[in-house]
Amino acid sequence: MSARIMLLTGASRGIGHATVKRFQEEGWRILTVSRQPFSEECRWPGARWGHIQADLSDPVQVQDMIREVRARLPDSQLHALVNNAGISPKGAEGQRLGALDTDHALWSYVFNVNLFSTAALARGLFPELRAGGGSIVNVTSIVGSRVHPFAGAAYACSKAAAAALTRELAHEFGAHGVRVNAIAPGEIDTAILSPGTEDIVERQIPMRRLGRAEEVAETILFLCSAASSYVNGAEIHINGGQHV
Repeated sequence: MSARIMLLTGASRGIGHATVKRFQEEGWRILTVSRQPFSEECRWPGARWGHIQADLSDPVQVQDMIREVRARLPDSQLHALVNNAGISPKGAEGQRLGALDTDHALWSYVFNVNLFSTAALARGLFPELRAGGGSIVNVTSIVGSRVHPFAGAAYACSKAAAAALTRELAHEFGAHGVRVNAIAPGEIDTAILSPGTEDIVERQIPMRRLGRAEEVAETILFLCSAASSYVNGAEIHINGGQHV
């Protein structure tokens, strides 16, 4: 049998990198999307075959990327689509950007990457996902449902909208055998953590520790496997209880 194939955006670090490694342990082949050319530092098997360069903020490049994905699928089947790419702009001093600090161009940039590309990929690759009985996993965030000291207004709104998109896609795609779910990570120990996160850990997280990227990857794998065959339209919190 041919290996199962996943398309993963945002694979170069943190949650994305951990997800690539976990899925490869299970024998999956991985297609990854990055704004950058292929890097020789990506040492996982098949990394060069799987790399696709595209800027998700550009709708034209997203459509070109969809065509490239189709060309690389040996049986016209895609078994998982994980929308992990996301941008959270900060001010010049690293501060969060509220609505008063965010102009139309920045709102558009954030939504193009965090939401509109997700919708475009689901729509554009629907035939391949249906043929493969695939699953879609959208990476939302705890900030989609609460104000956060580091995440700005545009990022938070885009993640709230991604949760709504997950529900809409689950309703629309479910009858075609394509399940759509989301994960909402909290404070995960990656390179993008902001200074001051340790205060959140102490005051807001019942488990009193950061999450690990590997723990998030395990949940993504679960949602793309037969173990979750009746899970559709869910948003799973991965935050040590921070949301309670």
